[in-house]
Amino acid sequence: MSKPQRPPSGRTNLASCIVATIFLVFVVIIVLIVYFTVFKPHDPKISVIAVQLPSFTLSNSTVSFTFSQYVAVRNPNRADFSHYDSTLQLLYSGSQVGFMYIPAGKIDAGRTVYMTATFAVQSFPLTAPQTVGIVGPSFPGSGGGGGIRIGPTMEIESRMELAGRVRVLHFFTHHVDTKADCKVVIAVSDGSVLGFHC
Repeated sequence: MSKPQRPPSGRTNLASCIVATIFLVFVVIIVLIVYFTVFKPHDPKISVIAVQLPSFTLSNSTVSFTFSQYVAVRNPNRADFSHYDSTLQLLYSGSQVGFMYIPAGKIDAGRTVYMTATFAVQSFPLTAPQTVGIVGPSFPGSGGGGGIRIGPTMEIESRMELAGRVRVLHFFTHHVDTKADCKVVIAVSDGSVLGFHC
């Protein structure tokens, strides 16, 4: 005749709960390590390839031109990057002279997309150069004999911002944004781009 089995004691139940808890904590730690090493969202990288002014007009110490900027945007993430609310802004002497919204889009995981932004900049007045000793052409109409003296070059600043989101593992959504600020030096005589630094 066999003895009846005794029900498990409270110690056995407690030990099982502790082992299950340790296992769950271990799994959570592994998931976090994988997330932060492999799937952690990174901001896209913007590289400005070229800046051009297809048209340029100088008249009575005011300029107007068409601005074109060519960029490469790389998505380093293991998930698609969907961008929206993105802009390109032009500044001259601290004031905005041009602005453009960049259409929404998507960049696949690990891919690089090339973008072109072209828009017309309405005429704005040139200011006197900040550097002492630069003498450029003189324009009448400012009073006092010589008129406004402008330098041989002008400098504008372009600010491009891409904002959007990356969805990791189809569950987690992470907001990312990136910026590219460039100083562009332009010859006042013909509107040629002498150089840019980002």
